[in-house]
Amino acid sequence: MAKMMSSLNDPLIGFIQKQHMFFVGTAAKGGRVNLSPKGLDSLRVINKNRIAWLNLTGSGNETAAHLLNADRMTLMFCSFEEMPLILRVYGSAKAVYEVDAGWEKLIGLFPPMPGARQVFDMKVESVQTSCGYAVPFYQFAGQRERLNEANGKKGKEGIKEYWKEKNLRSIDGYETGQKWR
Repeated sequence: MAKMMSSLNDPLIGFIQKQHMFFVGTAAKGGRVNLSPKGLDSLRVINKNRIAWLNLTGSGNETAAHLLNADRMTLMFCSFEEMPLILRVYGSAKAVYEVDAGWEKLIGLFPPMPGARQVFDMKVESVQTSCGYAVPFYQFAGQRERLNEANGKKGKEGIKEYWKEKNLRSIDGYETGQKWR
């Protein structure tokens, strides 16, 4: 049932583009594994071997810290509404910040969102599909706008202060590499 491939194909790219939610998994060489659900209009398939996703300011910055320590990332997509399918995308990734070369091109792929913290640029190294027969049906009711509202109220300077206070180290003490102008 499971199938491994070296890159995404057009049907899988179409599947990703229909998803309202995805999951991101990262781990440093030591410490906790981080698994985060993501939503909003924050993911783009650039080509069959490259994905970018916009990370917004939130309570932690685990993914950035983990990627500085070990650059591996897994993205997982599940079909909750249609034919059962689980898609895992494995690869290496790096964080791109507003002060980095390449930021303007990557951030331009997404609609403006308050609290844009970094874009993760992932090189797809392998792809695995599996059946998803045990994944339940769920209906999409809409995106939550609370994070955008909270980040919008903080404003750009408030966001930077929040980064200084909450986003410079992971829960295991690893530096996140957070940068800003």
